[in-house]
Amino acid sequence: MGYRQARWEEPLILEMGGSGRRGYTLPPIEPGVVEEVGSLSIPEEVKRKEHPRLPEVSEVEVVRHYVRLSQMNYGVDSGPLPLGSCTMKYNPKLPLRYLNDSSFTMLHPYQDEETVQGILEILYEMQEWLKHITGMDVCTLHPSAGAQGELAGVLAIRAYHDVKGNEGKDEIIVPDSAHGTNPASAAMAGFKVIEVPTAPDGNVDMDALKSAVSESTAGLMITNPSTLGLFEEKILEIADLIHSVDGLLYYDGANLNGIMGYARPGDMGFDIAHVNVHKTFGAPHGGGGPGAGPVCVKDREVGGGLRLSDLLPGPVVVKEGGKYRVKWPEPPAPGALRGTIANTGVILWGYVYILLSGPQGLREATEMAVLNTNYFLHLMREEKAYSLPYGEGRWRKHEAVLSAGPLKEETGVTAKDVAKALLDRGFYAPTVYFPLIVPEALMIEFTESETLENIEAYAAALREIAEEARRDPQRLQRSPFNTSVARVDDVKANHPRSVTPTWRVYRLRREGRIGPLR
Repeated sequence: MGYRQARWEEPLILEMGGSGRRGYTLPPIEPGVVEEVGSLSIPEEVKRKEHPRLPEVSEVEVVRHYVRLSQMNYGVDSGPLPLGSCTMKYNPKLPLRYLNDSSFTMLHPYQDEETVQGILEILYEMQEWLKHITGMDVCTLHPSAGAQGELAGVLAIRAYHDVKGNEGKDEIIVPDSAHGTNPASAAMAGFKVIEVPTAPDGNVDMDALKSAVSESTAGLMITNPSTLGLFEEKILEIADLIHSVDGLLYYDGANLNGIMGYARPGDMGFDIAHVNVHKTFGAPHGGGGPGAGPVCVKDREVGGGLRLSDLLPGPVVVKEGGKYRVKWPEPPAPGALRGTIANTGVILWGYVYILLSGPQGLREATEMAVLNTNYFLHLMREEKAYSLPYGEGRWRKHEAVLSAGPLKEETGVTAKDVAKALLDRGFYAPTVYFPLIVPEALMIEFTESETLENIEAYAAALREIAEEARRDPQRLQRSPFNTSVARVDDVKANHPRSVTPTWRVYRLRREGRIGPLR
């Protein structure tokens, strides 16, 4: 049950096996256990009426099934993953040695602080390192992800204005190239979102920004370099403008890999910054697993004896008398966002990454990321099927956003078609249709991990796709052909009753081929 031509449909584990097959047999129940369980008086209505109809499979079937599923997947360990804005850099494996060590895995988040001084020291040092890297004064490692870090930051902005009695500060300004989580986080914190456009040179449109700033402005959220991969050349002027109305400047750390070691948000006038450990410091990215989005602040005075660090949602590790302890937020801080100090496993991964790299290594990561991006654009300069909107003639930083608009106009082949055709050539597709201000966007970020050969091959594939689009656009519009799943209908694929594994389970149960799990 596996490979069927170039494309295959792997069955569910529930569809596999045969009667009497076994992979592992549990030891027999010890004498007295049945009587003890029976004494618990389990209500009859919750007892099983029949044994669950679980799959009967041998060990080799189970192993082959999950290995095949892993082969159908694609990750940063398989090849280039140039998802623009995501910074899908390689995850070094050495941290796993420490993450799997019993001295870490056996820790409990609610142990007495005296018994966990080692991990508290690591968290304290990570706070100190992030302070220096971002140019800030105080950091909390508390937030579970970048988006929660954003929420922590805008909650701190709200608390700042509440403490100061700044009534009417109910607007957060966001550039039109921002990540979608920026306006979402601002709205979740109770702010109105004011969008400002990007100028043709790739910077924020200063005339529009000046028109948007008012006494209602609580702050501005922006990333630098921007989503277009361009450094905001007027960031100092922007900071002065926002501060002139007692607003706070928030740094989205998604693109820190484009300036790390060369520029710091705190030196640009930012008051609050979040960091994505998974994007910048080598921890695994995505997959529904745990994240970490530390938040750092400039410790400016707020009033009433309070400083901005007193308004952080989340604890910080402090060192007092040679001992480390956790200082939890107190009113008027918004409070904690989770029950424990941090996702310490993710933080530990980033900690080891920084130790391995050292200051010079972090700086070199930025250098290589920027070089890789601009080398890729150099390779694409002669291909007229793709354009580079905004900031003509400017160097890009960590990423670049090509437009397949010229290709669509010439052949009808869209950015989505290009992405599907890349899959056929064994490459992972870039981020498409983002940012929204770039038509037919292909957002490409190689990070420092990629070799020149991989970048050259990717550029060659894009050029080859453009040539094929001119010869046979209809075929490209039907791709991919060499993947485990053919092109799906975008609307139906989002429907819960599509051909998803969950729906296949419902169908199998309805047909009586498998029974209920209880």
